[in-house]
Amino acid sequence: MTDNTTRLDHVVLWVRDPVAAADFYEKTLGLEPLRVAEYAAGTVSFPSVRLNDETILDLAPRSLAERMRVVPGADRSAGHPVNHICLSLPPHDFEALRTRLEEQSIPVSELSYDSYGARGLARRSFYFGDPDGNIVEARHYA
Repeated sequence: MTDNTTRLDHVVLWVRDPVAAADFYEKTLGLEPLRVAEYAAGTVSFPSVRLNDETILDLAPRSLAERMRVVPGADRSAGHPVNHICLSLPPHDFEALRTRLEEQSIPVSELSYDSYGARGLARRSFYFGDPDGNIVEARHYA
């Protein structure tokens, strides 16, 4: 990216097993896993999954929290809840995700209509949980 507008770079999710979390996000959302082999080899602190060209989700093991020293109290952040993250998908991918989740017996919420988000009112959305209890909202605008 060459433009310097403000945008989301990454979100860090606390997870029990980063390799399993990367597998979940790859298989359910089709996100590309990053640095999983390096994490397994012990050469990096956590793996990630790529959401798009600009944004990744970091999958941090809860054991990493004790080394968090960026601000006072950061070491106590593991397990603190984030309400949810929301992913905007094209309509076809939205439908395919819901189908995959249902095929894998992963509970999904009822559909919501016209919920407000970063690009205005989303036509439809629903929620589901990942194996670590993080809540993900999927939506589409068009």
